[in-house]
Amino acid sequence: MTKILYAAYFFPPMGGAGVQRSQKFVRYLPEQGILPEVLTSPLAGDLPWAPKDESLADEIPSVVPVHRVAAAGAAPVKPSRMQRRMRTLLGKTSEFSGWWRDALVAKGAAVFDGSQKAIVATMSPFETAEGAGILSQRLGIPWIADLRDPWALDEMQLYTSGLHRRMEESRMERLLSSASAIIMNTPGSEAALRERFPRLAKVALNITNGYDAEDFTAPLTPRTDGKFRIVHSGSLHSKAGLELRSNWLKRALGGAKSNVDILTRSHAILVEALELWAARRPEVRETVEFVCAGNASAEDKAITASSSMAGSLRFTGYVSHGESTGLLRTAELLFLPMHNLPPGVPSLIVPGKTYEYIAAGRPILAAVPDGDVRTILAGSGMASVCRPDDREAMARILEERYAAWREGKPGPAPNASYVASFERRALTARLADVVRRVTGTA
Repeated sequence: MTKILYAAYFFPPMGGAGVQRSQKFVRYLPEQGILPEVLTSPLAGDLPWAPKDESLADEIPSVVPVHRVAAAGAAPVKPSRMQRRMRTLLGKTSEFSGWWRDALVAKGAAVFDGSQKAIVATMSPFETAEGAGILSQRLGIPWIADLRDPWALDEMQLYTSGLHRRMEESRMERLLSSASAIIMNTPGSEAALRERFPRLAKVALNITNGYDAEDFTAPLTPRTDGKFRIVHSGSLHSKAGLELRSNWLKRALGGAKSNVDILTRSHAILVEALELWAARRPEVRETVEFVCAGNASAEDKAITASSSMAGSLRFTGYVSHGESTGLLRTAELLFLPMHNLPPGVPSLIVPGKTYEYIAAGRPILAAVPDGDVRTILAGSGMASVCRPDDREAMARILEERYAAWREGKPGPAPNASYVASFERRALTARLADVVRRVTGTA
C-alpha cells in the first residue's frame, strides 16, 4: 500500500458533520491501496459542535493507525475579553492556533519513518494548513489540502471588519500556495478559488461531500404514531443569525457579507410557515410533528417557545449517526434550510446533510439560495425548492406534501443513478487518484 499521513483535528470518537468526511475517506482509502496514518487531536469532551459518537469510531479499519497529539497544552489558558479583542484587531493568532500547529508538526515528525509518501490535511480548523505546510517541508513530501468549507471565501463566515476578511484571504492564499493539490467540496467553491487566487488555479479541484450507502441499509422499525413527521438533522444557526441581524456595525465595517442573512439557516422561517399553514388547516396542530435532531442552543429553543406550534415541535438533542439516518428514512418530509442571498447570487456551500437527505429517498422541503445545492437537489428528483425566506412557498409545499400523505400517494421517485454519484466509496476513489497523481504512484 501507499502510505500517507492524514491530518484531521475532528476525528472519531468526535461526532458531528465535520467528522464524517474524514471518517469515510479513512475507512475506504485502504480499498484503494492507500493506507492513511491519522494525526488527530486528543480525545475531545462533549462539545456542542463535536459531541462524542463512539459508533463512528467502530468503522475505522483496524489496519489504520490513529496517532493523537499530546494532551499537554491542549487547552491553553482562555484569554480575557480585552486580550481577545486586541488579538483580533491586530490579526494575531490564538493560543489554540499555535498549539495545534506545533502539536501536529511534532506528532507528524515523530511517526514519519520514510514510508509515508504524502500528507492529506483536512480543515477546518484552518491552522491545519500551516502545520501541514511546515511538516511537508520538513519531511520532504507533498501535501494535499482538503477544505470542508471554503475558508475566507465562505459567505457565512463573520469577521471583525472587511480588512480582517481580506487579511484572512491573504493568509489563505499564502498557506495553500505550498500544497500540491487543493480540494474544495463544491464546484462553486472551486471556481471561486480559481477566480480569487489565480496562482492556485492549476492545483484546484473539487470532491463533494456525500453519503455511505451502508448507512441506509439497517432494518427500520415501522412507525405507528400516525404523525406527519418533518425532520431537520444537524446544527441550527439561530444564535449567529440573530447576532448578525442585530449587529449593524459588523455589516457596516464589512466583517459580514452585506447581502447574507444567516437566520434563515435555522428553523425560524419554517416555524412561521407552520403557523400560516395551521391557521388555514387547524387539524395539522394535532397531526404534524417537527423533529430537530441535534444539539440545540438556547436561541434555537427560544424561537419555538412562543410559537402557536410549540406543541408540535421537538428537540431530540444529539443522536448517533445511525439514529439520525433512521429519522431521515422514516420521515414524511425532510427540511433543508440555508442562509439567504439575493436571487442570482450563488452560495459556495452545500450543507453536508444534503447528501444524506437525498440518500434517504424521502421528499425534501429545501429553502435554499441559488448555487450548487439547487443543482444537486434538482438532479436528485426529490426536492420542492423555495427561497430561504419565502414563508408562503413553504406553507404551500407543506400543504402539498401533507395532502399527498393523507391520500396515501408516494413521494417523488429519486434519480437513483444521480444520487449514487455521491456515494462515499466513489468519492474516496477520486481522492485516491489525487494521492496517486501527487505522489507519482499512479
